[in-house]
Amino acid sequence: MKKIYSLLALMSLFLLSGCGYYNFTGTGKIDAKTFQVNFFQNNADLIEPGIDRTFTLALQDLIQNQTNLNLVSNSGDLVYEGEIVDYRITPMTATAVGANGEAGAAQNRLSIRVNVRFSNRKKDTDNFEKTFEFYNDFPGTDLPTGAVLNTAIQTIFERITQDIFNESLAKW
Repeated sequence: MKKIYSLLALMSLFLLSGCGYYNFTGTGKIDAKTFQVNFFQNNADLIEPGIDRTFTLALQDLIQNQTNLNLVSNSGDLVYEGEIVDYRITPMTATAVGANGEAGAAQNRLSIRVNVRFSNRKKDTDNFEKTFEFYNDFPGTDLPTGAVLNTAIQTIFERITQDIFNESLAKW
């Protein structure tokens, strides 16, 4: 009976030691210790004030929350830089012509596109330049201001920053 318990203990130890390089974010083993996120300038034709700062901070927060990497202002092992290249509000569906003879938008879509350049100074083969885009739909009767705009931007940035994280660090 002792042999069975010893064998089970040894097998359990062996199996658990094989999982040492992985975590729940899927980042696996990273040689880097630091990262930097340079300011993402807003170069879109339509400018929404403050989204450049909001995006930069959102990307920093996501990486800090999902890794053990230290944020630095320069000479980071991992460097994220780029710009917001498109900010657009588009009517998606139209309403029927009303009593005043005008048609309107039943639903609008806010789309944001961000160009990202990622550099891994420890492993050049991980470097990339890629565009990430996402959108949020809102009722045509709502104006893209205040809480409607803030919710839309937050939803879009959560998705884009997670996509950037997955592309640069999560090796699924």
